[in-house]
Amino acid sequence: MRKDVILGKLPDPFLFADGTRAANLDDWQRRRQEILDEVITTEFGGMPPKPDKIEVEPLDLHGTHFTNTYRIHCGTKDHPFSFCFMTWRPAVDHKCPVILTGDMLYDANLNDQVIAEALRRGFVVAKFNRVELAPDLRNVGRTSGIFPLWPELKFSTISAWAWGYQRVVDALLTLDYVDPDQIAVTGHSRGGKTTLLAGATDDRIAYVNPNGSGTHGCGCYRFEQREEPGKFGEDYSETLEFMFEHIPDWMGEGLRQYIGREQELPYDMHTIKALIAPRYLLETNAYGDIWANPRGSYLTNRAAREVWKLYGCEERCQAWYRTGVHNHGWRDFNALFDFIDAVRYGAPLPTDITRVPYEDLQPLHDWTCPQG
Repeated sequence: MRKDVILGKLPDPFLFADGTRAANLDDWQRRRQEILDEVITTEFGGMPPKPDKIEVEPLDLHGTHFTNTYRIHCGTKDHPFSFCFMTWRPAVDHKCPVILTGDMLYDANLNDQVIAEALRRGFVVAKFNRVELAPDLRNVGRTSGIFPLWPELKFSTISAWAWGYQRVVDALLTLDYVDPDQIAVTGHSRGGKTTLLAGATDDRIAYVNPNGSGTHGCGCYRFEQREEPGKFGEDYSETLEFMFEHIPDWMGEGLRQYIGREQELPYDMHTIKALIAPRYLLETNAYGDIWANPRGSYLTNRAAREVWKLYGCEERCQAWYRTGVHNHGWRDFNALFDFIDAVRYGAPLPTDITRVPYEDLQPLHDWTCPQG
């Protein structure tokens, strides 16, 4: 039996910190910068700065349908830093769209079957290992990855991983087989949280696809999804308290004060999704992935859509749902491929992307866009 908990209405993202409200796109651009400056700092501890240099070193080039490996040199003058990424490219002689993931450790996700389908459709696939940027371990301090580059800053592990996505985008833009206007980023679970942040803070990314990202991702702090009997990890959504207890390095320290007071946050995750507009957002979720709060994710998606409406392109903000649980596989990737292909070829979006996944859910916001 469902016993969802609603903690309050979603805040109006068009409201400036001083209480005035954006009235048009020009106003929204100023409000958007305010969100980048304030909300990203609270939620993620901010973002690392751009590196002093970007150099792309080819390591192993095999042409089409095989792995091509590169090293990115992207440190500071005092702290050199580098990491690798790989690409697979289709056998065509024109620039191609790219599917980029930092979840290289999880090859069972974007596996050989998925890569083959991506190549068949004409996509370049790019992978890197985000844990080179920051370890995915608890209580190891900030002595490895990119943390030593800026020891005075307090950006989170998620921020470090998102910075890695952005550096791979830097590198992709130097490759003659990449379409610079057709770069998509995707990631699963903690990788989905990372993908959301990378896309929200980098306008060069055309398509943002967080999968099963949940709390601190596409979820909703003001809507807790619960089912009886309430078995841990299966029947209720992840809480902010749990995250700070077990994985505090993923969050900005300013978020800690809202444990048990989530309804007092001056924003929710729809605010961060809104930073992607007017580019393309496709959230992919599973109905049975209760821990990732799929119902709350849909509520913040619908609220964020009001910002796309201001741009006149609300169809670019979508949420796709499937049966099943917490994984990232063939169906999820193909939903992304279908979404991008519909955009590329000017076709209607597939009905399984535009359908309403929860007919029973009432909106959690009571405001509309300034011109709505």
